[in-house]
Amino acid sequence: MSKAGLEEYLLDGVGLWRQRLRPPRQRPTRPALFLDRDGVIVEDTGYLHEPDKVVLIEGICPLIGACNAADLPVLVVTNQSGIGRGFYDWGAFAAVQARIVELLAAECCMLDAVFACAYHADAQGLYTVPDHEWRKPRPGMLVTAAAMCQADLARSWIVGDRAKDMAAGKAAGLAGGLHVLTGQGAGDRTAAVALADDTYKVLTGNSVADCAPLLAALGLA
Repeated sequence: MSKAGLEEYLLDGVGLWRQRLRPPRQRPTRPALFLDRDGVIVEDTGYLHEPDKVVLIEGICPLIGACNAADLPVLVVTNQSGIGRGFYDWGAFAAVQARIVELLAAECCMLDAVFACAYHADAQGLYTVPDHEWRKPRPGMLVTAAAMCQADLARSWIVGDRAKDMAAGKAAGLAGGLHVLTGQGAGDRTAAVALADDTYKVLTGNSVADCAPLLAALGLA
């Protein structure tokens, strides 16, 4: 992707990525599915930045496909501190994202939009922003995505492998989250489950293949 092409998606010109992949639809407000990327949609290789290393996690296509069939927005919300730390750039991120879209399309699955935050307290230069509103566990990406796609946050769910994914969902006012053990999930299960309360549910699974309760919560089962 050209530099001009990248700039089209950089919301603030530096560290916030917003990319719509499907045209807006004139529909009443409806729930959405928010997905973390690494460890949920694709295998977490550690600062993934090479398209040829993209591997979809088993179970992700049926989950996305069920939401597509019901016309529910599927929104990727991913922290990308690797950009801020200088390990790769937005061009590499875009190339990986294009490969993900290609692999999903081969299974007749589509994402509605992708949001990413490169800011981090330990980043370099302009990327050095502690506790940015978009960086999970803060809710900024989810709130922005919901506004763009007319999603009802109170009926929406998030899938993530980190407690910070569940915390972002809770802070955004979501109905709940599905915490998976793929990616970094094994070390975060206790903290993720502890976020559940009377207004926010935390489901658990080994991976997105264990999504039947989530589909039921979204009204798709």
